[in-house]
Amino acid sequence: MAAPTHTPTRGRGASSELDFESLKRLIHGKLVEKLDLSRLGDLQGDTLRREIRLVVEHLCDTENPLLNRSERERLVEEVLDETFGYGPLEILLKEQGVADIMINGPKNVFIEKNGRIQKSEVTFRDNAHLMQILDRIVSRVGRRIDETSPMVDARLADGSRVNAIIPPLALDGPSLTIRRFGSKPLGLEDLLRFGAFTPEIALLLEGAIKARLNIIISGGTGSEKRPC
Repeated sequence: MAAPTHTPTRGRGASSELDFESLKRLIHGKLVEKLDLSRLGDLQGDTLRREIRLVVEHLCDTENPLLNRSERERLVEEVLDETFGYGPLEILLKEQGVADIMINGPKNVFIEKNGRIQKSEVTFRDNAHLMQILDRIVSRVGRRIDETSPMVDARLADGSRVNAIIPPLALDGPSLTIRRFGSKPLGLEDLLRFGAFTPEIALLLEGAIKARLNIIISGGTGSEKRPC
């Protein structure tokens, strides 16, 4: 009797994840080939993203119709992130509570969330993939990063601070740090409620601000020293 065959399930194990990445690269490559740049110039914003999503969904169904719903949606979103955004970084930029993103090479991605540093499951394919995302970040703010300018500071559209460094200054491949800020800065009432200072100190600070006195604000990393 012949041995039963078994088809591996995507999303389980390293080999399945490699299959997923290979399929994503294939679909992204075919998407680039299909794009009509002259027509896309007339589309903007959400309309453009919807049009591209339809193309990607069609490619998914053509290249691998056996994908289940969650795999298909993940694939579509990741291809769109590669096309419009910052690739694997997008999932971290959308995640609530992430204060810092620290990338030391394509496979070592760490985040600070709720005051704790933890390794993320997010990775890049290789150094070239990470460099592609770095180039996209800095080019959007009119900067460049290459061997003649291997270190750069920039800001994302949401105000997040970016510091990137690449070889020859970086010894272990491209490194990237993104410092994010809370979407809702703490107000005076919040600081009083949390016991950060007393009502008397609040009145003193208010008077100093109104008198336009010089004030030094100091604190550890992540303590939200930025002005509101």
